[in-house]
Amino acid sequence: MQAVSSLSNHDLRDEIKAYWSLRAETFDTQPGHEIFSEDERAAWHALFRKHLGEGEGRAALDLACGTAVISHLLDDLGFKVTGLDWAEPMLERAQAKAKDRGRQIRFLMGDAERTMEDDEAYDVITNRHLVWTLVDPLACFKEWHRVLKPGGKVLIVDGDFVNTSTLTRLLKKLTGFASRLGLARDALHGAPPNPDMAETHTRILSRVHFSGGAHAHAVADLLKKAGFSKITVDQDMTAIHRAQRKNFSFFKGLERATQHRYAICAEK
Repeated sequence: MQAVSSLSNHDLRDEIKAYWSLRAETFDTQPGHEIFSEDERAAWHALFRKHLGEGEGRAALDLACGTAVISHLLDDLGFKVTGLDWAEPMLERAQAKAKDRGRQIRFLMGDAERTMEDDEAYDVITNRHLVWTLVDPLACFKEWHRVLKPGGKVLIVDGDFVNTSTLTRLLKKLTGFASRLGLARDALHGAPPNPDMAETHTRILSRVHFSGGAHAHAVADLLKKAGFSKITVDQDMTAIHRAQRKNFSFFKGLERATQHRYAICAEK
């Protein structure tokens, strides 16, 4: 295997794609990815209504849609949704989920950094936990700006999981200690984290643009450079975290609440 220092962006993107393809198998079993309560679903709906309003048939592009968790939330609100992902196993699960639930969601295999979609095709673009993986976020944001209609909005949900506080680091250690003792409930909906996958995650994180952490203001600055305006940084994720906490261990729930998580809405 090549040394990390010799890997090109192309190789890095391939590794990211492979990572998410492997994650597909357990993605819907993990709290914080899939939704496990109506309280959490309502909290996500409130966040989207706050920044995007009701769908009313408007066209929404859910980038890196994974198994379509966010796509379904948008569909709930009346958007005409297209989910795009480059990991085939994710899309297979997304399509099966939509079929089981009787939802009319369109799915495409594609790259969030190069969508291949038409100019000014969408009213809304959404993504969750995508930005930290981007190799060239400025070029990517320009691409999103291109496919949005004038007045269209992008809503990014992400976080800085690198620059954590002393309290967050302590809680993370306590979470790991509780897991080793079999006391944590984090595995309630899935298996404990795979050490090999964790190593791959760390290796990828060290080489992406936001290797030093995707702080909200750094993301907002790049959105502005890409041509977006009316940029709002919303760090009030309390209702979502409160609902998710029911499916986390005590320490994991506290850890999540102390992280720098946010939603950023920007307009073309």
